[in-house]
Amino acid sequence: MAETPSTFMLKPGDPAPSFELPDPQGKRHAWNEVAGPRGTLVVFACNHCPYVILIADTLGKLAAEWKTKGLGVVAISSNDIENYPQDAPAHMAAFAAEHGWGFPYLHDDSQDVAKAFGAACTPDFFLFDGNGELFYAGQFDDSRPRNGTQPDGGDLASAVEVMLAGSPAPAEVRPSTGCNIKWKPGNEPAYFG
Repeated sequence: MAETPSTFMLKPGDPAPSFELPDPQGKRHAWNEVAGPRGTLVVFACNHCPYVILIADTLGKLAAEWKTKGLGVVAISSNDIENYPQDAPAHMAAFAAEHGWGFPYLHDDSQDVAKAFGAACTPDFFLFDGNGELFYAGQFDDSRPRNGTQPDGGDLASAVEVMLAGSPAPAEVRPSTGCNIKWKPGNEPAYFG
């Protein structure tokens, strides 16, 4: 289980890349359908990564709270499902339900959306303000599968709080850490490796 830090291809103030991706039932969701009036959180995730599994319940609870404050949340799985079949759409709905994800969980089969965001790992977090501009790209919190720290989403929750309050973005940000996105052979982005 190698840790891969996010590379932050998007910079603060950059517009959110648009997308239209299917959920496990095949219904397509576009950016304008998942975006919240006060901001939007895009999470690159998957079913098998221990980093995602560790924070999944806490993310579900926080997302439900944030939804009441006008924040849209969407998760996207971009992993190669031929080599990682446990991340296939057939398993995504059950994973989302098990962890209380009341937000869309979409499949990026081409991996083009992950590349557009510059996503590097699972989980990787991109928080956009109500204008669709990047406000925060960083870690969920200090929890890791083997460090004994229980997830609370502290870093991300703090960024959401200051964004909703109209305050400036955090000056110091720790990058997301997790398992690298499982790129299809030959489809690795230039920023990978």
